Amino acid sequence: MSNYFLNNLPERTKKPRQSGFTMAMDKGMSAREVEDFLSISADYVDIIKLGFGTSYVTPNLEKKLEIYREAGIPYYFGGTLFEAFVIRNQFDDYRRLLDRFHVEYAEVSDGSIEMQHDIKCEYIRKMSENFTVLSEVGSKDAEKIIPPYKWIRQMQAELDAGAWKVIGEAREGGNVGLFRSSGEVRSGLVEEILTKIPFEKIIWEAPQKTQQVWFIKLLGANVNLGNIAPNEVIPLETLRIGLRGDTFFDFIK
Repeated sequence: MSNYFLNNLPERTKKPRQSGFTMAMDKGMSAREVEDFLSISADYVDIIKLGFGTSYVTPNLEKKLEIYREAGIPYYFGGTLFEAFVIRNQFDDYRRLLDRFHVEYAEVSDGSIEMQHDIKCEYIRKMSENFTVLSEVGSKDAEKIIPPYKWIRQMQAELDAGAWKVIGEAREGGNVGLFRSSGEVRSGLVEEILTKIPFEKIIWEAPQKTQQVWFIKLLGANVNLGNIAPNEVIPLETLRIGLRGDTFFDFIK
């Protein structure tokens, strides 16, 4: 939506979109906060992640999820929760949990636990029978540096196993995985991944503004970005279309 006309703005994809996707992170918002958030951001957010294990401890969870459903905004539980169930041998309980809360999307990750990759791909295959799967690649351990060829191999295998999109790990702080501890993008890694994996199949976790700017400058307005704070969804949209200083001249013809 827009409130007035400006020419020379990049064309944004429309929902439901395969690229230009914004995944926002809910780390424990109240039902009232969700209502306020969606009143201004519903047009710009494509999916909500209830971060890590927050769904376990958030009061009035069902009431909040109902607000998302009524607004037509899909949601899913963070991959850390999936891992918490798997490590406790409660995978079937996890699938029942998703059914109970009307979750249509599911994240499969191994950022916190050690898991053989063929086993992870088997989880993706099983989950994709009933859910739209987002699989996360990369470790939450800042000391664990995965070489580009392994990122590519794992991403492709997970897409082949049934993942709808793959997520590049960065944590909510944006300081591991795709990024150095300072938050700087591992640019060589990203560019090498893009030689083999289509950009519309990847959601780049980019919670920091400088990271969002870097990806928009590299891939344009319709890059898929994730782990966006709710109060940063509108500012991100202005970055995407060149109405913020950081990308002001990137889309002027």
